[in-house]
Amino acid sequence: MPSNLLAVLLAAISFALPSMAFSEEAAGIMRVYMNQARILKLDRPVSKVIVGNAQVADATVADPLTIVLTGRSYGATNLVLLDAEGNAIADERVLVSIDEGNTVRVFRQTDRAVLSCTPNCEQHSANNGASGVTNGASGN
Repeated sequence: MPSNLLAVLLAAISFALPSMAFSEEAAGIMRVYMNQARILKLDRPVSKVIVGNAQVADATVADPLTIVLTGRSYGATNLVLLDAEGNAIADERVLVSIDEGNTVRVFRQTDRAVLSCTPNCEQHSANNGASGVTNGASGN
């Protein structure tokens, strides 16, 4: 009986995960991975780019119809794009996180380290404001 319950839970989770990812996009949240760039193509020229927290993300105008959004540190911010008349082209929330695909977390009591394993495991660089991430020099 417990294995049937486990199977039902796993099936429910597998159906819920794709809808959670869809709802994130539908809610207007752009996900950018830390230290990676994302290209944003626009349908009209941008005149001004505003990033709410420049420590979390950076936006560069490649040309009037192309923005390069780069994740700088873990966290959330917003991106506002204005045209020449000051009208909003976009006002989107931006979530910067690590690429979970090839990472391993190591917990030692209250310390936590995040390792990137692509292909060899190396510690993620600690960023200002990234609470809970250690640099491995704790001496434990």
